[in-house]
Amino acid sequence: MRPVFLFIFLSCLSLISYAMHLQFEKELLPCPLCIVQRIAFSLLGLTALLAFFHNPGKIGRRLYGGLMTMLALVGAIVSLRHAWLIRYPETLECGISPEEALLNALSIAQWWPGMFEANGDCTSIDWEFLSLTIPDWSFIAFIALGLLAAHTLFAKRCRTD
Repeated sequence: MRPVFLFIFLSCLSLISYAMHLQFEKELLPCPLCIVQRIAFSLLGLTALLAFFHNPGKIGRRLYGGLMTMLALVGAIVSLRHAWLIRYPETLECGISPEEALLNALSIAQWWPGMFEANGDCTSIDWEFLSLTIPDWSFIAFIALGLLAAHTLFAKRCRTD
């Protein structure tokens, strides 16, 4: 299972790196829902990295797999909500949302504001690829990584010795 854990970690690292590229090179400001997705990808990736180094047995593999599956599910739900808001922007109020104020007040946003400070508009469409927006692609990534994480729950072999 170690290659699966490493793949999940590297995928999350790549996705977060691309988000940072879009933010700093393309000047796309992250919204509160983007930040929550970044946090979910970060926690998912760090859990996978920990599992990779730990190389757990059957019970540990299931614990890591369950946690990663839950993190991917939370990320998928947030990205699905974000995609819905983009398609139906009239359902969102203008101005600073309570979520934005809460996220920007967190110590992690103070510690690393370039990564975790929310300043963007959740309903703006600033980037598309193959007619899909950033939250659409995030949803696809969360589902794919969640399925890989769920695979670790049910796989027969627990170690590659």
